[in-house]
Amino acid sequence: MFEELPLFPLQASTFAGQVDALYFFLVAMATFFVVLIFGTVIYFTAKYRRRSATERPPPIHIDMRLEILWSIIPLILVMISFGWGASLFVHMSQAPEDALELRAVGRQWMWKLQHPSGAREINQMHSPVGKPIKVILASEDVVHSFYVPAFRIKMDVVPGRYTATWFEANREGEFHLFCTEYCGTQHSGMIGRVVAMKPVDYQRWLTSQAGEEPIAVSGERLFQQLRCETCHQTTSTAQGPALTGLFGRQVKLESGESVLADEAYIRESILNPHNKIVAGYRPIMPTYQGQISEDALHQIIVYLRTLGRAPEEKNPS
Repeated sequence: MFEELPLFPLQASTFAGQVDALYFFLVAMATFFVVLIFGTVIYFTAKYRRRSATERPPPIHIDMRLEILWSIIPLILVMISFGWGASLFVHMSQAPEDALELRAVGRQWMWKLQHPSGAREINQMHSPVGKPIKVILASEDVVHSFYVPAFRIKMDVVPGRYTATWFEANREGEFHLFCTEYCGTQHSGMIGRVVAMKPVDYQRWLTSQAGEEPIAVSGERLFQQLRCETCHQTTSTAQGPALTGLFGRQVKLESGESVLADEAYIRESILNPHNKIVAGYRPIMPTYQGQISEDALHQIIVYLRTLGRAPEEKNPS
């Protein structure tokens, strides 16, 4: 319906139509009340204008039914908007469990993306139609923003932390990818594209990128190069906590608090290991701040997620 309008992007994801429906509802409601209020003001200005210097308006008698009516109707409309928006926000914030995870790193002035198979791309992202895609985002320098208008997704990419967004393309094609957070002198050139293709074509494209090793394999290689296994063993005499089965578990800290071992925790433990000391261990791990890239951090985290359950020994965290 709106595809012929050059300023209105295509609806190319499963929730693009829902976002547009909410947007048009809010615009229609706002337009209705603007016309109603300003029309009433103009009408009353003309009808009840003062016609002579001696004219005195009659006293006003308040009708409580009218007061209640114009209080309840806006309340109902606001609650409808809130409920609708909150429901859509939750849906767009929680990627399905079976989503394919892609890793994206923003830097001045490009997007670097990597698929689980190891395939790398710069300023473009291939994805299969009909498959949920979760994009885990990180920044190497300043704040960026990952925005695909056709999918109705936009997520800020903040230095020092991970953010994520997801989509499920419902049509083939090439769609614009922008950075919508001013990030420097060449911000306007930080653009790319998302290529949505049939699953069979996506697999064929992955096969053509066979020269790259899977992210988990790269992470394991880095893990060994950095000699992480020297301290992080599964024995009771290990200098550091065991990493087998770490991801997704609660870790008890020296302070008595517990923290979820998610991607943010692992990243912080590598770059700032003394911030959260695991109970029962000494703060002897050196920092890797400035020695390891965001891409390498992604790879190590993916590798740690592939490890199995930890044996029930000394605080398996």
